[in-house]
Amino acid sequence: MSKRSFLYYDEVETPVGPITLVQDHKGLCRVDFGTFQSLSTHHNNWARKYFLCPEFTKDTAKLSEAKRQFLQYFRGERFEFDLKFQFYGTPFQQKVWNALYEHIPYGETRAYKDIAMAIQAPKAIRAIGGAVNRNPLSIIIPCHRVIGSNGKLVGYNGGLDIKRHLLEMEMPKALFNF
Repeated sequence: MSKRSFLYYDEVETPVGPITLVQDHKGLCRVDFGTFQSLSTHHNNWARKYFLCPEFTKDTAKLSEAKRQFLQYFRGERFEFDLKFQFYGTPFQQKVWNALYEHIPYGETRAYKDIAMAIQAPKAIRAIGGAVNRNPLSIIIPCHRVIGSNGKLVGYNGGLDIKRHLLEMEMPKALFNF
């Protein structure tokens, strides 16, 4: 008999629309723009890749602290998240996500080449872009703070409007070229 892997989810309404939070027994493992229902195919495909017999259950209590911190972030009261989280991805992706988390503080941006230098892979800019695009923990792992080397906004999984909103919220006095 197969052992089920329980994944818990809830949604939080934000100024950029609903965000779905997913956690396993180790911590938060997904933060995605959209409702759970609109993302169900995406979540099911992802879960089958990493879990044996995944089962999603809505659990407001388990995700209450994550929701609270996201609401604080959007009110401008939180600049870092204090949550347990778990990466599911390739070793290279995890290395890139850790670099984003460790090297891009609130209110700052970095170019892809900066991340390449941080992980000591200066020629891996395209691969870094692919890993950034697959970031499973949007906002917590600040891929929205990665910009082009020319200072312009470049792709974002949540869309460029959301990326612009997040950056303007974090850096309200900055003059943007994007």
